[in-house]
Amino acid sequence: MKPERQDYSIKVEKFYRRMLHWLELVIAGFTLLVLIVSLCLEGYRMVTVDGYFVNLTGFLHNILNIVVGLEFVRMLVDMTPATTMEVLIMATARYIILNHNSHWTLLVGVICIGALFAIRRFLIRPKEMKEELVEIE
Repeated sequence: MKPERQDYSIKVEKFYRRMLHWLELVIAGFTLLVLIVSLCLEGYRMVTVDGYFVNLTGFLHNILNIVVGLEFVRMLVDMTPATTMEVLIMATARYIILNHNSHWTLLVGVICIGALFAIRRFLIRPKEMKEELVEIE
């Protein structure tokens, strides 16, 4: 009796993993669609609004949000340590570029990016960088 219950629970676990994988792909697709629409709207605003580039911070904010969103979609589709690290590095770089309130926040941001590169270089083996974080069978 015991082996049958284990087989059943393994099948259920595989089913849940597959469903979660497909749900992640659907969410990634929807997010990608929203990002493409926002990029098109941003391009339309660049062409039609007079003095659009006067406020460069607003432009950088919108474009860098789209870039971080695209990296997030890539992380949802290709869940490896490499893509996760890239999303964290992009999000931190976006924060540094847009929120330069003081020298200390800039210093902390640069240290964070350096720490992420050090983690990537010294704590994650090269062969693990391209392996899926969650294996689907």
